[in-house]
Amino acid sequence: MSEDRQCFVPEDFEVPRAFVADGFRLEPLGERHNARDLAAWSGSIAHIRATPGFVGRGWPPVDGMSAEANLADLVRHAREFEERVAFAYSVLEGDGDGDVVGCLYIHPARETPGRVQVSSWVRADRAALDGPLYEAVGRWLREVWPFDGERIDYAPR
Repeated sequence: MSEDRQCFVPEDFEVPRAFVADGFRLEPLGERHNARDLAAWSGSIAHIRATPGFVGRGWPPVDGMSAEANLADLVRHAREFEERVAFAYSVLEGDGDGDVVGCLYIHPARETPGRVQVSSWVRADRAALDGPLYEAVGRWLREVWPFDGERIDYAPR
């Protein structure tokens, strides 16, 4: 782990490697998702940039990125997950190894120490999943994760 980073969750907390809800499944974002992840966000750039939590953040890049650059980003997310400093999940359609339809990010808030920053997006053609994802993830964070619910910042839908 980088010297300037600390674990985001207690050492004895077992970080969930999956979460299944009605209509979707979460699993740690990684290299195996590269083609599906790139296709998911690059086909929905305007939609994602208008999603609560992404407005004004400059992501995703308007001009997209190469498959190699996306892969490097996924490798970084996977490393952060293993180092327990931030957690990124692919949102997969259905309860199996379905199509990538979005992503979920859980990390320490940069500007407000002690707070948890959560953001998620779904593809434009799966926009109806945004509200159910927000509700299910909110419950999951409060019930399973070691965070005080009052310290979680997740833009409402």
